[in-house]
Amino acid sequence: MSGKSREILDELKSVLSGKTIDALFPPLVFVIINGFFGLEAASVISILTALGFGARRLMKKQDLKYAVGGLLGVLMAVGFAYLSGNATNFFIPKIISGGFMVLLSLGTLLIGKPLAAWLSHLTRGWPMDWFMRKDVKPAYREVTIIWTLLLAFRLFIQILLFRGRNLGQIFWVNTLMGTPATVVILVLSYIYGIWRLQKLEGPGVDEYMEGREKPWRGQRKGF
Repeated sequence: MSGKSREILDELKSVLSGKTIDALFPPLVFVIINGFFGLEAASVISILTALGFGARRLMKKQDLKYAVGGLLGVLMAVGFAYLSGNATNFFIPKIISGGFMVLLSLGTLLIGKPLAAWLSHLTRGWPMDWFMRKDVKPAYREVTIIWTLLLAFRLFIQILLFRGRNLGQIFWVNTLMGTPATVVILVLSYIYGIWRLQKLEGPGVDEYMEGREKPWRGQRKGF
């Protein structure tokens, strides 16, 4: 494996470190069980599945945040579906959260503090002042613009399928446009971001924190 490929893999592991199956598997169970046994059985079994993941993590003394997040998501989704008597409403929370992300991403662009910069600041702990430099910020702004467009496209597809009331299609599109699409977007964002930072010729975050003067080597790893 080349150095660049290993670097990208390490970055993905740092972002996607959680066991996302906790959030992915219960909706799959809901769709399958609903097809065979109906809404009530699907609701109960999907909740039990989420609880099972939580119990398994608890016994293994693992981080519970993904299991808890998955359980809360399932409870909310089941609530929408069961109370309305319509299984496709299980995916309403996904549409709501998708709409929120579009507004959040767009809002950060409008106030001049791009979402990509905020997320990197929160996950890496790098100083926000570095992200806001005129020879750094454009890279994060451009990546955030790309994210906003892709999030809006995903939301449009989700709403379109929801209106068609095809439970199976909604599930598979949500799944494929979820983690797999996120992985691809993160890889491309990382590659583009590092390239753009080099073109902007600003200091790397380490150089900035150490107060170094020009000439700078620039940001070589981490976006």
